[in-house]
Amino acid sequence: MARRPTIKDIARQAGVSESAVSFALNDRPGVSQDTRSRIRRVAEELGWQPNSAARALSGERSGAVGLVLARPAHTLGVESFFLQLVSGIQEVLSAARTALLFQVVEDIDAECAVYRRWWAERRVDGVLVVDPRTSDPRPALLEGLALPAVTIGEALSPAGGAVGGFGDGGVDGGGRGPSPVPSPVPAPASAPAPSSATLSSVRADDAGAMAQVLEHLYGLGHRRIVHVAGLPGLAHTVRRMESLRAEAARRGLGPDQVRSVVTDYSDAEGAAATRRVLAEPDPPTALVYDNDVMAVAGSAVAAELGIPVPGRLSIVAWDDSALCRVTHPRLTALVRDTPGFGRLAAEELLAVLAGSPPGLRISERPRLEPRESTAPPPAHT
Repeated sequence: MARRPTIKDIARQAGVSESAVSFALNDRPGVSQDTRSRIRRVAEELGWQPNSAARALSGERSGAVGLVLARPAHTLGVESFFLQLVSGIQEVLSAARTALLFQVVEDIDAECAVYRRWWAERRVDGVLVVDPRTSDPRPALLEGLALPAVTIGEALSPAGGAVGGFGDGGVDGGGRGPSPVPSPVPAPASAPAPSSATLSSVRADDAGAMAQVLEHLYGLGHRRIVHVAGLPGLAHTVRRMESLRAEAARRGLGPDQVRSVVTDYSDAEGAAATRRVLAEPDPPTALVYDNDVMAVAGSAVAAELGIPVPGRLSIVAWDDSALCRVTHPRLTALVRDTPGFGRLAAEELLAVLAGSPPGLRISERPRLEPRESTAPPPAHT
């Protein structure tokens, strides 16, 4: 087995003392610029890398950030969102020579246990927190650990719960006039920090996106619409459902006409929910799915039941993907820069680790891309 190069090896080859090597590699004064450059060149030639564990024990940074995903494992294999999100995160971290420590766990309690272990072992310098909950124990835990964090999807208070959510006087503003919905105004690149000392947040305008979806379907003439939502405890699920109700009420549509049903994001539950609502005495004429996988599954159920899309049923997917574009008919979908969302989160965490105060960043609003899966409902409906 090849032996890892040490500071002693670098010192021997560079012809300097071990203390000079330590000064040079840790950016400390005590050596000339020429000596520092020579030592670093030798270290690179030998393939030397700092020992992250030793650095952590000495009080230095570990050079890694963490991401824990508490989701049912069977829902991750076909959903493209997290793969794209991680690709954006990794793009920024790689450029900064920062490692990403990733772990999947079964529930929120296990996620909190991972944070405690990482903190005790000094494994990470900070964490990226996904899937904020409406009642969330993680902010208080991370505050107590003084572990810098960026929540992806919502600003969280240390006591749990959302801060400044869209539709509650947040960035989206609310209070808009009757239909038609005005053209979206680009959200600001930054906003006031949440009320936490160490928690930053990056967030998407889910309420504004839902308003676009409902305006599109309402404009086509749909008056019976079902939103096939994701996990009910997630903050963004609640925000989308609340926006759907508010936008429907503005148009005079009641809960018997426009409503949400919850699932676990999987194709199986998406298909099951589709079967249930289409079997009702007055089935919906349009379905809105919280991800591309459920939308494709719903389209397959409609085909199996002999319900033509979009002749009798219109379908909208929340996240655009290759699945939406290759399905026949191609699915109307919300297009957003998910890798860019990940890049924004990673940039914010690195900025906090570099000493910037925590803040709230808003990603670009998703854009609805109408395709062949949406059309006016049959005249008799």
